Amino acid sequence: MEERTDSLNLDDFSDKINRIRTAMSSVVVGQERVVDLMLAVILARGHLLIEGVPGVAKTLMAKLMAKLIDADFSRIQFTPDLMPSDVLGTSVFNMKTSEFNFHKGPIFADIVLVDEINRAPAKTQSALFEVMEERQATIDGNTYPMSPIYTILATQNPVEHEGTYKLPEAQLDRFLMKITMGYPTVDEEVTILERHHANSRLSALDDVAPLLSRDELLQLCGYVGKVYVEPSLLRYIASIVHQTRSSKAVYLGASPRASVALMQSAKAFALLQGRDFLTPEDIKFIAPPVLRHRLILTAEAEMEGHTTSKVVQRLIEKVEVPK
Repeated sequence: MEERTDSLNLDDFSDKINRIRTAMSSVVVGQERVVDLMLAVILARGHLLIEGVPGVAKTLMAKLMAKLIDADFSRIQFTPDLMPSDVLGTSVFNMKTSEFNFHKGPIFADIVLVDEINRAPAKTQSALFEVMEERQATIDGNTYPMSPIYTILATQNPVEHEGTYKLPEAQLDRFLMKITMGYPTVDEEVTILERHHANSRLSALDDVAPLLSRDELLQLCGYVGKVYVEPSLLRYIASIVHQTRSSKAVYLGASPRASVALMQSAKAFALLQGRDFLTPEDIKFIAPPVLRHRLILTAEAEMEGHTTSKVVQRLIEKVEVPK
């Protein structure tokens, strides 16, 4: 039986995380679940794919989160004519020194918002492969490391597919989670209107002060590896992922990378709840956003109206929860 290490002191961090949640909700209405998942991705040192129609505050959330955690922010608008050098940067010849100087592209930041990632062709999307997986970029034979809190937040529009390019499965698998941002409820939209009526500069972020320092964020990221996990919960994670490989509704199931992603995400989510140990509820909550973009359904399942989210939920329910 695995021995549990000394518990972590999370009181101070929990207070700051709650203040971040409050600050986010004061600007973005009705997306509390998305805020927690975004924070979990950053703590687990992953990358996030956000799907939602225009106008639901995807970009605003990314900018605000970067401000609150004191991170450098960069935004790249993907378009069909975007070249890899527009993302990574380019070497420019210096006449004075007779040498090439590398000018870093917008991919070099702490939090990088890749807007409408499916607008660029595969050649440009492939420029993200190395930086997402290895957190470094190799350009002209030189390797440039990324920030310790390096996170890509990519957005895509679920409806307007004209002029878009489907993300390859290998790239989708590099995103720790995929979340969907839907429309607000009527009450939430009334709140949005009231706020904008009272203050037309509500979305201005210049006055937002960081609530978590860079060192504190790195310390909290380090805590993820210290979250206690019962051996039965490791088997629970493996059983959920195995279900995706044996389901008749699934053509391509989740890989072992998905198992690791599920464990790391659940541990980060547990920290956000102020706990240093994992529960089955953490795993059940985090499993859909971790798995939904890693599965390919069979043609029959799609014709019957099934979605990956519904299939994942059904597969989770099939696995016995550890006592």
